[in-house]
Amino acid sequence: MSGKIPIAKTYKLFINGAFPRSESGRTFSVDNPEGELIANVSQASRKDFREAVRAARSAQSPWASRTAYNRGQILYRVAEMLESRKIEFVELLKNIGLNSKAAKSEVEEAIHRWVWYAGWSDKYSQVLGSVNPVSGPYFNFTVPEPTGVVGIIAPAEPSMMGLVSRLAPAIVSGNTVVVVSQGQSSLTSITIGEVLATSDVPEGVVNILTGDQSELLPWMIGHMDVNAVDISGISPETDHTLLEEASLNVKRVVSRKVEEESLELISDFLEMKTIWHPVGR
Repeated sequence: MSGKIPIAKTYKLFINGAFPRSESGRTFSVDNPEGELIANVSQASRKDFREAVRAARSAQSPWASRTAYNRGQILYRVAEMLESRKIEFVELLKNIGLNSKAAKSEVEEAIHRWVWYAGWSDKYSQVLGSVNPVSGPYFNFTVPEPTGVVGIIAPAEPSMMGLVSRLAPAIVSGNTVVVVSQGQSSLTSITIGEVLATSDVPEGVVNILTGDQSELLPWMIGHMDVNAVDISGISPETDHTLLEEASLNVKRVVSRKVEEESLELISDFLEMKTIWHPVGR
């Protein structure tokens, strides 16, 4: 037999630092612009989402308890790993439709953006927090704290920047995340998961599910252990009445058009705690 049989890669889910297949056994295919198969991707189910939230919740307190400097070190290490796999990401983006120049620019800008947010790890607290003037023998401080577990709907277009722009500002302050990615963006999302798995990011801090966002979004909105949801990447045809459930369980819902780095993207998933302390005690 002279010809070689092509073996398409099957991308798995990324949950709690491991790469399991979907418990449902479902997959979907991702094709290039010519209609040729690039890879098969696991399609996450409700149970997979529940396991991802459980992992994120378990990891959240230890991650938030690390020093800001240490979180910054870890995120810088992720940037180093992304840099070492730059060629792989460029080829991946080219396979799903970007030309060589656009793919290279996309990867370089995504790495730069990750570094930018890593640099804020030990600075955002001073900028967003404050010492408040009060009348009386008290100190009054406003201190930012992480929201908790954040659900992220990744943009569906074939992009590396889209996920980096939502993921980095969410985890830099101590949140943990569950990402839902679909379509061609699934390939870059899970490849970023492979980078995270081989860096110093603790298990469960980032969990990435691939599949149908219309199937998983209701469970993300309704899950009582998800504190906030970033819906910036939802498809235009998504039924927005699903978001009404968020008001019933008092879940923060964020939707922003991301064009550049912004401290506001970090503050989207922070809670402000006010502390009163008597003077001299």
